[in-house]
Amino acid sequence: MSDLAPIREQVYGDPRPKEYFDRFHERSRTREPDWVYEVARVLTSLYAYTFLRARAIDTNKIPGSGAVILAPNHFSFMDHFLMACYLRRKVRFMAKSQLFKRPMQFVFSHAGVFPVRRGARDEETFITAEAILERGGAVAMYCEGGRSRTGKVGEQAKRGIGRLALESGAPVVPIAIHGSARVRNWKRLQFPKVTVQYGEAICWQRTANPTREQQQAVADAILGEIRELHAALAEHRREGFARALARIVPSWRIRGGRFTGHSQ
Repeated sequence: MSDLAPIREQVYGDPRPKEYFDRFHERSRTREPDWVYEVARVLTSLYAYTFLRARAIDTNKIPGSGAVILAPNHFSFMDHFLMACYLRRKVRFMAKSQLFKRPMQFVFSHAGVFPVRRGARDEETFITAEAILERGGAVAMYCEGGRSRTGKVGEQAKRGIGRLALESGAPVVPIAIHGSARVRNWKRLQFPKVTVQYGEAICWQRTANPTREQQQAVADAILGEIRELHAALAEHRREGFARALARIVPSWRIRGGRFTGHSQ
């Protein structure tokens, strides 16, 4: 028997017309997240800190302002919150359109989440994401698309993140989230220890109308960085990884449960 709780099959089709989601895109393009974002951050952060004993490495790799694309691996519905709860700035997320139903669509739209119609060529999603980046926002996008069923980082990246990186010219920060594949084991009263590591930002020259090959090459490069970060966490775990870094870079120190590259 697998040590991972089962996960529902992905549903790609949404029978509702494109026009149904226009209001959510318009709100995301013209407004910032409001108090709903802060409430969601507090509640999910408390869960992450207590039950998941979540810790972060290298939060200083995230720029404090300006456009940035955050690219984590995707194992769990908690990945959005685990990635964002350590950051002072508000992160804008994409979510599958099927989630935009009452009453949750109110929460999503006021928290700055915007829909993506999976299985369709959804240009509106890219327009919204690029509009947020143009205003200097932070957009999260998963290289792998949907959640991994195996608990391992996927082998094939979806080219959408490559397109967004090239068309916007925004830096991309790869992020490894280790342990979140077992978050759904809560029904078995099993709570994993989760570690989030932020990698070095990567930039590509802004390119109008990049080819499919260019988009895929960039997406594959981002996923490769995520895979390396995640493999290092899997090998060394949280404490072991810190000790390994300390041997390589003597100035590394542990501060309040977080790791930083700055000396005391």
